[in-house]
Amino acid sequence: MITKNAVSIQFPEADLQAVKEALATLKTILGPQLIALSPSERQTVPKMSDGTLPFVEKVMDYAQSDNQFLPPYVDLQELEKDWLAVKELMPLLRDLQQLESNLNDTLMMAGSEAYVGALSYYNSVKYGAKVNAADAKVIYEDLKQRFDKSANRASN
Repeated sequence: MITKNAVSIQFPEADLQAVKEALATLKTILGPQLIALSPSERQTVPKMSDGTLPFVEKVMDYAQSDNQFLPPYVDLQELEKDWLAVKELMPLLRDLQQLESNLNDTLMMAGSEAYVGALSYYNSVKYGAKVNAADAKVIYEDLKQRFDKSANRASN
């Protein structure tokens, strides 16, 4: 099984450390301000989308310039804070989503390439064990556990 080597990367340790530090900084700065919703909350909360943004922006303009129609239960200052948070965080989220998507795709492809290479090695060892090549049987017996159905059922 010959495959195209789509991923051939190696990060210097200093770069990986810098990325870890940058992530730690993001967690330190953003973490205390962020919330986590439960799955049921995520389903029930009204969601703002790209089509909703212009509507909310217009409402904000009207509410700030002509607040006579603002219901008494709506706190304009809190509404302004929420809108500012959306405007400030949305570009960050988009950048992170692009990075996460590319990171996920790179990891998926590198994993696929590593797995295909490992399967090729395994098949070669399997053939070596079949023809009694030196050391092949021990390696094959160890590696075949991955595919042994009875061992997989027992570990699940």
